[in-house]
Amino acid sequence: MIYIDYKDRRPIYEQIVERFQMLIVKGVLEADSQMPSVRELATTLAVNPNTVQKAYAILEQNGFIYPVKGRGNFVTGGERLIKEKQETHLKEFRKIVWQAEELGIAQEKLQENIRQIYAEAAGKKGTNNEQEGMA
Repeated sequence: MIYIDYKDRRPIYEQIVERFQMLIVKGVLEADSQMPSVRELATTLAVNPNTVQKAYAILEQNGFIYPVKGRGNFVTGGERLIKEKQETHLKEFRKIVWQAEELGIAQEKLQENIRQIYAEAAGKKGTNNEQEGMA
């Protein structure tokens, strides 16, 4: 379902949160579908169950999942989450553009780089979708 990059400097729980957020926003995990149990995911990823529990707590706080007593965690889903995630990324992008302008990077150069990055991302989609597919 998800993978962990042990070369990534971010904590494992942050990687789990990010991967699940993207799977939910992309619609790979549908609304009201059940999440893997903490124990099941911890075993699959070979991590401490507390790490998974921390990731699930963050996902719940951010509105991506909801718990059902005695049954586990389920995907919230919905357009609101997609729009919030897009707005967050656009705010970050806006900051980067402002910094680029302050550094004297020409608009044309920035646009050229954006086109190149989009092309690279489109080329990697197939690879990422295979890696993010159900385990």
